[in-house]
Amino acid sequence: MSRPVAFTQYAAGVGALCVMDAMVKYLTADHSVPVVTLGRYVTGTIIALAVWQAQGRPALTRAMLPVHLLRGVLLATMALTFYWSLTRLPLAESITLSFIAPLLVPVFASLMLGERMQPRYVAAGALGFIGVLVTAQGAPSFSGDRLLGLAAVLYAAVAYAASSVLLRARAAADGSTVVTLMGAAVPMLLLSPVAIGAPAPDLSAILWFIGLGLVGNIGVQLIAKAYARLEAQALAVVEFSALPWAALFGWLFFQEPVRSQVWTGAAIILAACVWASRPERTAATAS
Repeated sequence: MSRPVAFTQYAAGVGALCVMDAMVKYLTADHSVPVVTLGRYVTGTIIALAVWQAQGRPALTRAMLPVHLLRGVLLATMALTFYWSLTRLPLAESITLSFIAPLLVPVFASLMLGERMQPRYVAAGALGFIGVLVTAQGAPSFSGDRLLGLAAVLYAAVAYAASSVLLRARAAADGSTVVTLMGAAVPMLLLSPVAIGAPAPDLSAILWFIGLGLVGNIGVQLIAKAYARLEAQALAVVEFSALPWAALFGWLFFQEPVRSQVWTGAAIILAACVWASRPERTAATAS
């Protein structure tokens, strides 16, 4: 039963991160992207520390630090570039364009973790990306700030794929509590200089930042638990399930129209997720 549990956990984690992205898009209308990003990681670190304390302070060792430091650098730069893209592109469009990440995960997992690239997962990822291409049909052309937004999304996707593989590398050994704590604390430390000279947030902004940290930590916890159960390339295609969430939130909260191609693409993406979630066939053994 670990496979369906892992896929359910991962899909729920993706949904939680989509909620966080919608919150970020709302906040960046009145606050700078670096300040919002720092606020997300400050409150995320405080919440993660409380969970870490409540769960008996799982060990933080020197051996785990290099991977978590590298992942923290990727997360900090990924968050800055992706959150900035949300100020230039519709929510569903930004998330759709970021879907090159699942296609990169099998490659990075092979290079960094030594996982064998399995044709079914690669094919499922390709099918999911066909859904992305269908979704992109009829979208406005890219130019000016939109072109910069595209570049920001593409970098964020590469950084996210690499950070996902590093998460897989430490999830089983360190546990979701430590992974979540390090994934918030390291970016917080790296981004802390942006607080110099920035105006102090008001109470409303602080409450929003707390919400960001809470929702973000829940998403990372769920994803880390899934990675502890199943390999990275098997779960990567579930990233495509973010599309219907992004389309829904963009329509509900930002009055961003949802084109018919989005739903056609979402159906293809769902088929890819179902295909990837099916258990491996094992050869029957003779008695």
